[in-house]
Amino acid sequence: MKSVRVIGPGRAGRSLAAALEDRGWLVHRLLGRDAEFGDAAAGVDLLVIATPDDAISSVAAAVEPVNSTLVAHLSGSRGLDVLAPHPHVASMHPLMTLPDAATGRQRLQSGITFATAGDPRIELVVQSLDGNPIQVAESDRVLYHAAAAIASNHLVTLAAQVERLAEQIGVPRQAYLDLMLASLDNVAAADSAADALTGPAARGDIETIKRHLAALPGDEKDLYIRLARASAALAGREPDLFEEIDT
Repeated sequence: MKSVRVIGPGRAGRSLAAALEDRGWLVHRLLGRDAEFGDAAAGVDLLVIATPDDAISSVAAAVEPVNSTLVAHLSGSRGLDVLAPHPHVASMHPLMTLPDAATGRQRLQSGITFATAGDPRIELVVQSLDGNPIQVAESDRVLYHAAAAIASNHLVTLAAQVERLAEQIGVPRQAYLDLMLASLDNVAAADSAADALTGPAARGDIETIKRHLAALPGDEKDLYIRLARASAALAGREPDLFEEIDT
């Protein structure tokens, strides 16, 4: 397989098209929402539907099936049923954040993991990008994608809370980012995330946690206490550790 057409000129679609072009694929013009999709599967080895999840099914249904063409989507949470009525279907979800097409183009070729399903030819596509294909069962895809959202999106939300607090006290944002990156390095080096945990919740230091809560702005307390409770539980602390705290 060496020719591809992508439906969906968003960040993921443009990133993939550019990355495949770098790897010698013949990339046909990307199709946007105003295009006619009827013959999109004609004349290519691979048709990738890179639209938002809710649009995959309707776009796939609008494309005339071609027996020789593999039709795939990039969704992490959707199964293969959304690609009906095409005879050869697959999915390849890059387990990576693609903030823009230029960055995505590079990251898709950096040896990342792709969750794949369906026609085994999709693994050849991943391998052409030097990617690592892993099979995720249809029944596990939503949970797989939930873990991806936590790993990426929730981490960013935590960084935003740190950023807000750092700004209030005049500490450079980068100082805390260095700490976050070091913590991720600790997780990567440990056998499990629990082994990398440090801090007052991990050691059961409720007095320090109380002082933190007294200093935090009101709208920052809830997220802190929820995560402190989870950290304490991860460290094996008793569930009643936080009983005396009134949030």
